[in-house]
Amino acid sequence: MTLSELKTALEEGGYTCVAWSGGELLTSRERGVKPLLAWIREGRDLRGCAAADRVVGKAAALLYAYMGVSALYAGVASEPAADVLRRFGVDAEIGQVVPRIRNRAGTGFCPMETAVQGTDDPAVARVVLEEKVFGTE
Repeated sequence: MTLSELKTALEEGGYTCVAWSGGELLTSRERGVKPLLAWIREGRDLRGCAAADRVVGKAAALLYAYMGVSALYAGVASEPAADVLRRFGVDAEIGQVVPRIRNRAGTGFCPMETAVQGTDDPAVARVVLEEKVFGTE
């Protein structure tokens, strides 16, 4: 699927993120980085694949880089996310760039973006985010 087709699937399906992997359309309605972490845990191979996401902060950008996604549509992306995508060679189409992603209540910054503020290493970000989202299962 093309990036344009994934964008359409994202918007028309009411998903939070979608990806095309191995001839299969992966979809999720979960918010935040949870679906990305789930795909990593399931061993989904997204190297060289395209994806589309409604909101991409630095945390999600680092996870997309970790998974090896080559093209990404983001409805909204933070400046740090756009920088990560650029540095890791992800061909990104971004609807709107904002300074930072806000939390759902609008009272501060996204806790996931804040959690990875001190790293630019996708592998480190994956560990930090798994601990933050899933704890020490």
